[in-house]
Amino acid sequence: MSAPNSAERKACWDARDLLWKCLDDSNDNTSACQNFQKEFESNCPAQWVKYFTKRRDYLKYKEKMQTEGFSPAEGPKMSS
Repeated sequence: MSAPNSAERKACWDARDLLWKCLDDSNDNTSACQNFQKEFESNCPAQWVKYFTKRRDYLKYKEKMQTEGFSPAEGPKMSS
């Protein structure tokens, strides 16, 4: 498998950006963004799709932690 050329990379990144914008605008409603998802998957190598999907999840999680903070889960109650 050869590395994508400049035009192929741009097409992939543009498709990724359109998908992410759609997901942001629709509150992560994946059914509303199916066409963008198909474009993204057809314009990007499978490994890139996997990477960008994980990257978006991480960025969303990071943003949530920065805005809402971290609340540790309550552990089991210790009896005296």
